[in-house]
Amino acid sequence: MSDIQYEAVIGLETHVQIKTRSKMFTSVAHKFAEPPNTLTDAVVWALPGVLPVLNYEAIRKTIELGLMLGCEIPEITKWDRKNYFYPDSPKNYQLSQYDQPLCLGGNVEIELAGANPSEMGEHRYVKLTRIHLEEDVGKLTHFTHDSLVDYNRAGTPLMEIVSEPDMHSSDEVFAYLTSLKNTISSAGISDCDMEKGQMRCDVNVSVRVKGAKEFGVKVEMKNINSTSNVRNCIDYEIRRQIDCLKKGIPIVQETRRYDAQLGVTQSMRSKEDAHDYRYFPDPDLMPVKISQELLDSIRAKLIELPFDRQRRYMNDYSLPYSAVSVMCPDLALCEYFEEGLKEYSKNPKMLANLIVNDLMRELSLAEDAEKSEDVFEESDNVIHVSTAEKLAKCKMTAKNLASLVRIVDGGSISKQMAKEVFVKMFTTGESADDIVEKSGMKQNSDSGELEKFCLEAMAGNQKAIDQYKAGNDKAINALIGPVMKASKGKANPAMVLEILKKLIG
Repeated sequence: MSDIQYEAVIGLETHVQIKTRSKMFTSVAHKFAEPPNTLTDAVVWALPGVLPVLNYEAIRKTIELGLMLGCEIPEITKWDRKNYFYPDSPKNYQLSQYDQPLCLGGNVEIELAGANPSEMGEHRYVKLTRIHLEEDVGKLTHFTHDSLVDYNRAGTPLMEIVSEPDMHSSDEVFAYLTSLKNTISSAGISDCDMEKGQMRCDVNVSVRVKGAKEFGVKVEMKNINSTSNVRNCIDYEIRRQIDCLKKGIPIVQETRRYDAQLGVTQSMRSKEDAHDYRYFPDPDLMPVKISQELLDSIRAKLIELPFDRQRRYMNDYSLPYSAVSVMCPDLALCEYFEEGLKEYSKNPKMLANLIVNDLMRELSLAEDAEKSEDVFEESDNVIHVSTAEKLAKCKMTAKNLASLVRIVDGGSISKQMAKEVFVKMFTTGESADDIVEKSGMKQNSDSGELEKFCLEAMAGNQKAIDQYKAGNDKAINALIGPVMKASKGKANPAMVLEILKKLIG
C-alpha cells in the first residue's frame, strides 16, 4: 500500500467585494475601517417593512467580469434567500442566487511559475462553474469573554466566483487567485485587497488515488484571507487527507478552519448541503431580464486581459518576460508605458526597463518614506496605496520619462548618466533636457576632439592595440577608459568605440 500515489482535486469559491458607491440592496455607503456599525440603515438592520432595491452597478460589473472570462450570460436571472441563523446576518437569511445566477461557465487563464523567474511558465485554463451576485455579511470579532458584531460590511455587493474542481496543487491555486485578482483589479471591478477582506476564498480539497475518475470526500476550508495562507492551508490539508487514507481513517465531509499560527486545519462543523439552506426565490425582488443591448454596451468597453496584453507586448515590442511580468498585471503601469510610447516609440525596451526597475524602486522608496512620517493610532488604519495612486502623485510624467530614452538614444548622455538624470527627474519633475542642460552632462560628440583623445590613449597602450589586432575584441576596452577620463566622462562611448576601431584599422 505504501507505493500508492495520490492526487489532490481542488475547487475554489472566491468572494470579491464589488467597488460601488452603495451597498447591494440599499443606498447606504460601504467603506473600509469606519467606526463599527456606522454604515447601516433600516435595510441593513432588516427592520420590519423595509424592501431591498437592486444595485444596478453591481449587476453591470458582475456581467462585465463574466464576459471577460468567457461566461454565458443568461437572459433571466433571479435572487434567492439562503436561510441560516447566525449573528453576522440580521435578516437570518442572505440574499444570494441559487439556480439562475448572472454568469455560467467560463474559464480563468493561469500562468504557473517558470523554471527560472526570468522565463515564462506554462499557461492553462481553469474552468468555472458560475459567478453569482449576493450580499456580504457582517464581521464578527471575538474576544476572551465576548464578541463584537459590526454590520458595516453587511450588505456590501459580493460576487462569488465558483471554479470547477479543476486544480491539483497549491501552486495552481496561487496562480488562479493571482490571475483573478489581476483581471478584476485591472477592470476596476474591485481592489481585491485581501487584507481588507475585499477578496476571500473557501477552498474545497479532496484526495484520490492517482488516475482514479471518482472524486474523494470533499473537505471545505472557510474564509481564507491571504494567498500565503491559502498555499499553506492546502498543502497541510492534502498531507492530512493522504495520511488518513494510508492509515485507513475515513475522511468525512466537513467544514474546517485554518489556524495560521499552528499551520493546521481544524474541524468546525459537518458540511452543509444546498437543501440545508432552504433556498427559495426572494418575494421582494423580481427576476431581472438581461437585454442584448446591455450586453453589447458592456462588451464594447471591456479592457484587454492581462495575459493578452502580456503576449501583445512581447510580440509587438519584443519586451522580455522580466518586464511584462511586472507591468502587465498592473493596468496603471501599462497605461504609463503606453503614454510614454506616444512621446517616443523607438526604444520600448529601455522605456519598459526604466519603468519596472527605476520607477518602481523610487515609488516604493517614496511610499516607505511617507509611511515613516505618519503615526497611526491603530494598525487597521494603515492603507496600502495602489500603483495608480502612486503614479498620480509622481512628479515625473510618462512623457518626460520617454524624453530621457530619446536623449540617450540620440547620444546626448550615456546610459550610466541616465541613471543620475532619472533620480533628479523623479525628485524635481523637471524634463530630462533641462536637467542635462543645467548640469552640463551632455556628452561630447565632437569627432575631432574625440579623435584627439583616442590617439593619446593609443599612444600610451600599444599592448592593447596588438591584442585587439590579434583578435581579442575586449582589449579595446583598455583604450576606452583613458578616453573617458580625458573627456571627464562626457565622451560619447559609441563614437569613441567607432573612432578607435577606425584608427586601429
